[in-house]
Order: sequence, then structure tokens, then C-alpha cells
Amino acid sequence: LEAKAHVIVQRKIDEMYSKGDLPSPTSVEFIAWVHRIFYREMPAEFRFMERPDGSKVEIVPGEFRKISNDDVVVGRHQPPSSDRVEAFMAHFSKRFRVAEKWASTRIIAIASAHHRFNYIHPFPDGNGRVSRLMSHAMALKAGIGGHGLWSISRGLARGLKDRGEYKRMMDHADSPRRGDLDGRGNLSEAALKDFCEWFLTVALDQIRFCTAIFDLDRLEDRYRLLIKDISDDKRAPDLLAAVLKHGSLERGDVHLVLKTSERTARNTMSALVRQGFLKSETPKAPVRIAFPLDYRERLFPNLFTDAELTIPDPRPLAFR
Repeated sequence: LEAKAHVIVQRKIDEMYSKGDLPSPTSVEFIAWVHRIFYREMPAEFRFMERPDGSKVEIVPGEFRKISNDDVVVGRHQPPSSDRVEAFMAHFSKRFRVAEKWASTRIIAIASAHHRFNYIHPFPDGNGRVSRLMSHAMALKAGIGGHGLWSISRGLARGLKDRGEYKRMMDHADSPRRGDLDGRGNLSEAALKDFCEWFLTVALDQIRFCTAIFDLDRLEDRYRLLIKDISDDKRAPDLLAAVLKHGSLERGDVHLVLKTSERTARNTMSALVRQGFLKSETPKAPVRIAFPLDYRERLFPNLFTDAELTIPDPRPLAFR
């Protein structure tokens, strides 16, 4: 249910961006809107959280922590007290709004804002989801958005080495200042740089992964092998390859592609439509490629699970 709500809100963000209506992703107003819309998509029973004393409190969508009873502890991290959240978020919004002026800082800010937002932990609950959606919106603003082809959320969940890496790097970025040469605030600047380098490397890893998995030549090869395994029609792989390359194909042109009679071509096409490999808006509309869920691992290995996919090795990076 949380994943479904996340997808719905992400689509709304994408729509705002495509219409030119996406505001500053680090603004207090936008962040509150994301939290509010996210929880509106959740069932009522998910709008409650349990306090350390066992009592339950209702989560008010879009509202920051305000009173001492809202104070929280996240692992070993104790976020700013609730009565300081508003001031922290105002400063957060102001500082990262400045970073939107330049291309390079817009990209770096995606990583640094992600940590600093979670450090403040402005909401009683739901901060992780909001921060990932904020990062998604910031990537769009920076000109490196996934547009449905790659996701920073997927990368953060998987890490570079294992699934626990994200929490370890977030904890590392919580490190206190290590001396006069380690930034000017209470937190370590060096640790934040480590986190930013890791975060952006994860983003690059996801871009590389999705570049490989959505490469049309490789996808065509996987599709051809799949169809050969499940269909006796030797023409089917060629038809799918043609539709994949051209995006769509008029029904009247199918026999030209297959170099066969209209009746034979129609039978091949109809079988692929029934099997879910081709689809169309109406029975007479052009056919388009489809990706049946039952074969998602064959077509997109490692996109949903941990199957193997060979991609070029990344440039080695060293972390402190």
C-alpha cells in the first residue's frame, strides 16, 4: 500500500513537471504537499503511529512536528526538538533554494538535501517516503530525472553492495563535526561529502543499469528468445522485433513485414495479442509492444528481483 501511494504521488509530481508547474522541491509548501497527498492515498489505519510509551497518535497529513510529545528518536539519531522544526525547515528551504541557481549545485543538492531533510525529520512519520519523492522532484528540476526509466528510490533500497548500505551511509552522515577543518556546523562536512558521493554513485549505477536493460538491441534479443521458447510460430519473433523498433505497426502492414499472406500475418498477430505481447487501443488500431507481467523477469532481469544482468563495470570509487 505504501509503494502504491508512492507511485501515485510520483506520477503527480511528473505531471506537474511536464506542465511546468513543479515548484521548488525543497520548499516548505511542496514538502508539506507531498506528505499530505501521500497520506491521503493511505488507508485510515496507516495514519496512526505508536509512541515509545505505547500510546497511539494520529498523523496529520502535511503537518510538521510541533510539540514535545512529537519528539522522536531514529536509531541512535535524535532529530531537533519539535519546537525547532519550523525554524530548521525554513533554513533548509532557504539554503537549498539558492542551490537551484547553478546546474552543478542542483545535482549535488539532491544528495545533501536528502540527508539533511531526514536529519531534521520534520514529520512524526513518513519522512523516508517524502525524502525520496523530494529527491525525485529535485532530479527532474536538475535535468536528470528518470521519466519512468530509472529510479533513485530503487537504488537507495538496493545500495551498491547490499541493502543495508543506505542506513549505514545515512548514519555516517549524522557524524558530528571532527574539528575546525571539518565544516562550520554541528555535523561533519567530510561525512556529508562521503554520503553525497555515495548517493550520486548510486544514481549513476541506476542510470547505467537501466541504460543496459532498456537497450533496444538487447531487449530484442531477450524478446526473441522468449517467444522462441513459448511459441511454435517462427514468424512471431520477427513481428515483435518490428513493433519494438518502430513503436507501433499498422495492422495492414503486418503481412509486408512478415512477407507472407494477409491471413497468415493476421493469425500471427492475433495470437500475440491474445498472449499479451502486443496490444492496441481498438480492434482496428495499430498494434504496440506489450510486456506481460508473467514474463517480466525474462524481459527485464534484475529490475524486480535479483536475477543476473551483465553490464559494464563502473569506475572504481573510494570512500573515506
